[in-house]
Amino acid sequence: MKRKLYLVATAALLLLSASLNISGNGSGRSGAAVTFTKDVAPIIYENCAGCHRPGEIAPMSLLTYRQARPWAKSIREKVLDRSMPPWHADPAHGRFKNDRSLSKKEIDTIVKWVDTGAKEGNPKDLPPLPAFHEGWRMGKPDVVLTMDREFEVQAEGAVSYQYFYIPTNFKEDRWVQAAEVRPGNPSVVHHVIVFVVGPDVISRRGLMRDNVSGLVGTAPGEEPMVLPDGVGRKVKAGSTLVLQMHYTPNGTPQKDRTSVGLIFSRKPVEKEMVGGVAMNRRFTIPAGAESHEVRSSYSFKEDARIMSLMPHMHLRGKDYQFKLIYPDGASKILLSVPRYDFNWQTRYELAEPVFAPKGSRVECVAHFDNSPKNKWNPDPTKEIRWGQQTWDEMMIGFIGFVREDEKVSASAPASR
Repeated sequence: MKRKLYLVATAALLLLSASLNISGNGSGRSGAAVTFTKDVAPIIYENCAGCHRPGEIAPMSLLTYRQARPWAKSIREKVLDRSMPPWHADPAHGRFKNDRSLSKKEIDTIVKWVDTGAKEGNPKDLPPLPAFHEGWRMGKPDVVLTMDREFEVQAEGAVSYQYFYIPTNFKEDRWVQAAEVRPGNPSVVHHVIVFVVGPDVISRRGLMRDNVSGLVGTAPGEEPMVLPDGVGRKVKAGSTLVLQMHYTPNGTPQKDRTSVGLIFSRKPVEKEMVGGVAMNRRFTIPAGAESHEVRSSYSFKEDARIMSLMPHMHLRGKDYQFKLIYPDGASKILLSVPRYDFNWQTRYELAEPVFAPKGSRVECVAHFDNSPKNKWNPDPTKEIRWGQQTWDEMMIGFIGFVREDEKVSASAPASR
């Protein structure tokens, strides 16, 4: 009798298990095979294809099964330790619309795909490739402005920052909604900062501080500037773009001719994006220091809404935090980057702008690791100060915001 009851119970469990397997769907099915075409490709197309495609900064393309399959174990390792896709913000503070991190479900799907043999699946399940504009991540530019000549980069040694002047030849003020720097030779272009200089203040001896504003930049991992509808960056008629170029020789003589692409606002502009900088140039990091603290701040002289934050340090950068201090003394952590990575210069775009009333300030706290424990440290035996080269250091907090009470007069988009 007991044996019959046992067999009945076992059969019931098997039937229940089978029914659960049948009723499941997608990668959540316990018995279903996870395949590249149906389960993994959508994740890659959504989160990785911007870099992992031909002609972009990643070392390999992952758009097809044939391209991705040899890297399966490496992909598993990188998504498990969350080093890929690169995203360094602490999820406990703030939400960001350009968050590249994978969900636990997405990570589990990739891990299961690899652990079960990294199968291709039915080619008919493969989703359409994402739409890319050749050479531009932001989309097709309305205008492309390019250096008027090639710059020859020496094979070795340090190259001082170079400045190139590109007249816009704009006959009227233009509102820019998106901008992107396209290095001509990424192997030697470390980073670029593009300034807009009015026609009355340009100087061939360098940049003058009045009427100069930053427009866009590029650095390892940095994304193009793409603003929401109704927000723009103003480029006055007759302005000149000034490219501050940091070149890093790679062992052989090279040439570069970098371009800047602009997309003009299609809809009426209501707010102008402006920038604040919390910067500290006066610091000394002792030799061997594991966690040397440096602080900086930026104060708001009028009501504003903070839209983006971007920390910048060099190879000894360890962590970075932005904190908003209200006039009454209350505070709020806007962004915490507990593991700063010089190789990924991320501009963190807030999912919802944060109101910063007049009299509030953003306080930035950074720590630097100048010890032998830092594998990127060029020389832990030296004191380190502010400097332009990567073996020097910087401490900058870039803050993008709009003025709360400002009403831009552009009731219609600029003509194209």
